[in-house]
Amino acid sequence: MSLIHAVLHALSVTASMTWEITWALILGFVLSAIIQALVRKSTVIRLLGNDRPRTLALATGFGAASSSCSYAAVALARSLFRKGADFTAAMAFEIASTNLVIELGVILALLMGWQFTLAEFTGGPIMIVLIAVLFRLKLRERLLREARVQADRGIAGSMEGHAAMDMSVQRPGSFASRLFSRDGYTAVAHVFVMEWAAIIRDLIIGLFAAGAIAAWVPDQFWSAFFIAGHPLAAKIWGPLIGPVVAIISFVCSIGNVPLAVVLWKGGISFGGVVAFIFADLIIAPILNIYRKYYGARMAWFLLGTFYVAMAAAGYAVELVFGSLGLIPDPAQAKIPDQGVSWDYTSWLNIVFLILAAALVVRFVRTGGVAMLRMMGGSPDSHDHMDAHVSDTH
Repeated sequence: MSLIHAVLHALSVTASMTWEITWALILGFVLSAIIQALVRKSTVIRLLGNDRPRTLALATGFGAASSSCSYAAVALARSLFRKGADFTAAMAFEIASTNLVIELGVILALLMGWQFTLAEFTGGPIMIVLIAVLFRLKLRERLLREARVQADRGIAGSMEGHAAMDMSVQRPGSFASRLFSRDGYTAVAHVFVMEWAAIIRDLIIGLFAAGAIAAWVPDQFWSAFFIAGHPLAAKIWGPLIGPVVAIISFVCSIGNVPLAVVLWKGGISFGGVVAFIFADLIIAPILNIYRKYYGARMAWFLLGTFYVAMAAAGYAVELVFGSLGLIPDPAQAKIPDQGVSWDYTSWLNIVFLILAAALVVRFVRTGGVAMLRMMGGSPDSHDHMDAHVSDTH
């Protein structure tokens, strides 16, 4: 009976977390789909041809607007690089498209507090600047040439078809006329469903992992692991160990936020939480994809530079937010475990689930299912995919 009770407790935590964030996820992906439906990939590629500060700022903005799961973001960054984008700009785009997106900010605010949302959007640009500096100092031309040769081989990784598709509205006209047209409705529906298809696996894994860990791992373990009893040591240790936990957790994108809640409640430092969330781009499966995309040497280079930048961004956030008194009390953290209750969350979930259903119906009626089957396709089949998307519009 104790085993059954433990399993039910874990499932209760998972269900409560899921119910708490459903409306926010739908809202975030709808807003992201609207933006992606209006911005063509050809425009993004044309503007990312160097690593100047203005270009990197554009790459960050385009990435934040594109909103992708980690696997799709990595595949899209390689696609941009192969089509002429600067490597540093492509990496800035990749980082922003997973760590500076609307839905991530909303979920952080709901589960952990607005301070974490502000920290994420403060630390993200810091990390991108650090990456640009590290690349300028350490990335040798020979290694970059090797990476380009490997990238041009077009070895499949994950979410290649999704990264290759340009589902934006192709018709001329103002943003408003394109958005409120039938083509705009179709494009938003297609992007919305494809983004959900891309992140659903990691989200489910993250929610179940967080539920199980919250229910089964005692707080005393996390307190000792994160040196919570020694405040200074915990602040030093947190940003160093946060990315390591992410690497071995195999959970990326928005899926690692529920686990971040558990770690924060368990005693990891504020900066450690931020570094953990940033590290969705160096989890073990993605490191293997880097090896396929750019070669083993570049994969190690990305691991080292990303890790340094993520840890440094965590320290910067810890220092700034600590000095401003913006770090919340971990003792007030509470993992949702009360199940479904009729409050504003329930009503918001109903409204946004109806909206999601309308977009799914539009997706199915306009050839979306065939597109969905191509999500894992070859990176070199994008011409066919783009033609298919244009026909559906």
